[in-house]
Amino acid sequence: MSDQWSALADEIAGHAQNYVDGLTRVAGGEGGDGIWSLLLVEVAQVSLAGAKLGASQDVILSGNWEPPLSEDPDIDGVRTALAELLGAVDDYAEVFDPYKDTAVTPYRLSDDLTAVAADLIHGLRHFEAGRPHEALWWWQYSYFNTWGNHAGAAMRALQALAAHTRLDVAEEALST
Repeated sequence: MSDQWSALADEIAGHAQNYVDGLTRVAGGEGGDGIWSLLLVEVAQVSLAGAKLGASQDVILSGNWEPPLSEDPDIDGVRTALAELLGAVDDYAEVFDPYKDTAVTPYRLSDDLTAVAADLIHGLRHFEAGRPHEALWWWQYSYFNTWGNHAGAAMRALQALAAHTRLDVAEEALST
């Protein structure tokens, strides 16, 4: 594996681990009233990593074959905890593909955030097993196929939540 790929794998692994750790901390109750902003930062940072993968040439596996891994860890507990924390703002509307499927689709932030984590964890498992090329391939493939869309949708929803928190002013406050 070239030095360029190796450096990119190290960088993406760092972003992936930071995202998973941050999401787990928020699901565990850290962040208090600032969870929208914390989650927005986590998603934005991992989206930067995804953009780098998207801008890179295609990562091709030898033999076009992904080495098998044991079953990925179950992160449904994180999803459930996030759904409880997000409550009424967990559900939101999104356009899945603005070029092909312009219908408004119901989404859940808790599902989006954990879908991103699940794909990142799968790649981290390759990386930690000493297979950085396979990790890069997985992260790039799943970025285009799954987690890039979920991260983008979650970022738009989280940005809207952060904006509403900061910009929505009660009428009573304006009249005093």
